[in-house]
Amino acid sequence: RSAKCGACGPGYATPLDAMKGKYCPREEIVYLPCIYRNTGVEKPDYLATVDVDPQSPHYCQVIHRLPMPNLKDELHHSGWNACSSCFGDATKRRNRLILPSLISSRIYVVDVGTDMRAPRIHKIVEPVELFWKGNVANPHTSHCLGSGDILVSCLGDPSGNGKGGFILLDGETFEVKGNWENGEKVPPLGYDFWYQPRHNVLMSTEWGAPKVLADGFNPADVERGHYGHRINVWDWSTHTYIQAVDLGKGSIPLEIRFLHNPDAAEGFVGCALSAAVHRFYKTEKGDWAAEKVIEVPSKKVQGWLLPDMPGLITDILISLDDRFLYFSNWLHGDIRQYDISDTRKPKLVGQVFLGGSITKGGPVTVLEDKELQHQPEPFVIKGKRVPGGPQMIQLSLDGKRLYVTSSLYSGWDKQFYPDLVKEGSVMLQIDVDTERGGLKVNKNFLVDFGKEPDGPVLAHEIRYPGGDCTSDIWM
Repeated sequence: RSAKCGACGPGYATPLDAMKGKYCPREEIVYLPCIYRNTGVEKPDYLATVDVDPQSPHYCQVIHRLPMPNLKDELHHSGWNACSSCFGDATKRRNRLILPSLISSRIYVVDVGTDMRAPRIHKIVEPVELFWKGNVANPHTSHCLGSGDILVSCLGDPSGNGKGGFILLDGETFEVKGNWENGEKVPPLGYDFWYQPRHNVLMSTEWGAPKVLADGFNPADVERGHYGHRINVWDWSTHTYIQAVDLGKGSIPLEIRFLHNPDAAEGFVGCALSAAVHRFYKTEKGDWAAEKVIEVPSKKVQGWLLPDMPGLITDILISLDDRFLYFSNWLHGDIRQYDISDTRKPKLVGQVFLGGSITKGGPVTVLEDKELQHQPEPFVIKGKRVPGGPQMIQLSLDGKRLYVTSSLYSGWDKQFYPDLVKEGSVMLQIDVDTERGGLKVNKNFLVDFGKEPDGPVLAHEIRYPGGDCTSDIWM
């Protein structure tokens, strides 16, 4: 379809077109939000444009920085004004990047269409708009809708309490239209979401109450019920909250991903604290359920916050052909690749260690480990010992390159990896064997955000200008 479609909208007709089509060249640049909050540098966060084209003289360099006009926003995840959900609409262009600020509750709309390599600010949605028009705050994930509007999930209310609400932005003017959800019922917590119109469903997840997680993690807050443990199910057409799927107390389900095939009534969610991946699926009755399909065992340790160290699964994604699932264990320090040809029985086919909290010679001693014989060596690339652990991941459209950054969120980076805050985060690239499975670090690729002009910075989520497997939804 894409070859014949001379006047199509943004994105691709199908996930396989995105993966295999001659219309999707290799990524040449990526965008990453860079965060100064909690680092001691009194500078605004900025959007970095990084050259990832091996043929370029600026390979692995930051080629542009767009500073925000405010301090301490905590830029976090980004989304698009239009994606493959509007593929059939030739009037739409993917030319604005939506940048919600997790802590300040501002939303920046960035023009990436005028000059892709030098983005500029198009509009700023001030926090008061979210507070007054939606009684929500702490925006997290944004997805473009086929209707042309932009849907943004939020973590809380304007007072910092948990509240799993949403706001709608107009896709042309970027004005706040109000809440997406209808009715009185709203989940107690919010975080990420994915929608699937063919099954009339939107699924959202739960992190924690903003005022509790803002400056660090206190395990006692899990017991107090301030952290999430459910997938929340919404009726797509009526925008009402219809079901909660409980994944177990203290699980903290973060990123949620449907399979890309729009007919599929299943997907996966990664739980940070329980370090488990659950497959969620539609039952014969038509409601939704979940089953644990992967569990990363905790390690018994000494010299750390708790006697048991979880893997802390913080990001998860699925290749566009729905064949492989990837996730990062931010604390243990590894990235894993699973073959999900059988979605109920994922098979581990690739694993690579990129730092983490259990490396040899560090403050933590592992007393008991169900998976490893030895503590992994510290991760060194181009002579640099990398602080922190693998966190955000993004896969190239063809599935052959996995990009990784090491910062989770400044308040937690500071607590778990103080060296990361002092030295700045990194971006790495892993070569993927897409035939049999397998991961291998590309030793020639390092973007060191410790060397930025205004001092070390925390780079977070990775986006490609033409869309990617964590932003695009097919209808």
